[in-house]
Amino acid sequence: MKCPRCVQVIHRGAGLCPHCGFGIAEMDARHGGDNVSLRRLADVAGLMRSRERGKVQSALDGFCRRFPQLFFAVYTGSAQGGGNLRQFGFWLLNRAAFEDVPVDRPNEAGILLVIDPEAKSAALTWGYQLDPFLTEEDTFVCLSRAHAYFLEGRFAEGTVRLVEQLGKVLCKRAAQARRDPERFERKVAPPPRTGEIARRIREGHRQVPVKPTEVIP
Repeated sequence: MKCPRCVQVIHRGAGLCPHCGFGIAEMDARHGGDNVSLRRLADVAGLMRSRERGKVQSALDGFCRRFPQLFFAVYTGSAQGGGNLRQFGFWLLNRAAFEDVPVDRPNEAGILLVIDPEAKSAALTWGYQLDPFLTEEDTFVCLSRAHAYFLEGRFAEGTVRLVEQLGKVLCKRAAQARRDPERFERKVAPPPRTGEIARRIREGHRQVPVKPTEVIP
């Protein structure tokens, strides 16, 4: 995985980045260390109308059907307490318990789009199981696909376009992995026990105040 602050490669089990010293404890101190209960579409900033949210939800559902071992989530709102949006996305993906995600899809297989309208910025974060299949260049391409829409305040349409672009990228990676599986081989730790995920979801958490049809091998 890559450090969300300095973007250097680090071991996923490292408590602190050996390059810049970043650790999730730093974000816990700013945002809290409790689990956060969310749905895949959390339009906290109220950027989308009801019909628009329906279109985004359909895009997220389609992504899950197409890539049954992954999920895509969207959060709109500021990086509470200030700070880098990418780091906030990293914290949120680590701390969120998504109520509408099947328990057999851990956050390590999740992709999170965070849109901060106040800072006029957006960031993509994904779990480490996607590290072999996504790059920083892919992030740039996907966000660029949505950039013009976001500038015009068309957040729902931009999000749908971004999800579509990401789907194309993952389909391309899947085809490459079938042709050259050794290139994509990666030892990945087993996901958390699904019972633990279910427990976190069902026990309830505080609400948030206002890093793959075609299967990735």
